[in-house]
Amino acid sequence: MASSLTPRERALRRLPHPYSLALRLRDAGVADDQMCTYLDIDAHALPPLLELADAKLTAALRITADNESKDQP
Repeated sequence: MASSLTPRERALRRLPHPYSLALRLRDAGVADDQMCTYLDIDAHALPPLLELADAKLTAALRITADNESKDQP
């Protein structure tokens, strides 16, 4: 089953839940005020949270890619 997941999905699953959820909500087009409600955060905290989540996703994608290249013969 894991092999059928996209690299992005595998990377999202590596993130702490709040970051993964924030990115998934944004990807789904959920309005900012609704995202804040789901995440139980103030509206002023959303932009930095998303920025940090993006950075963590980038790092997780890099790690996922590195791990996949090591698995290749």
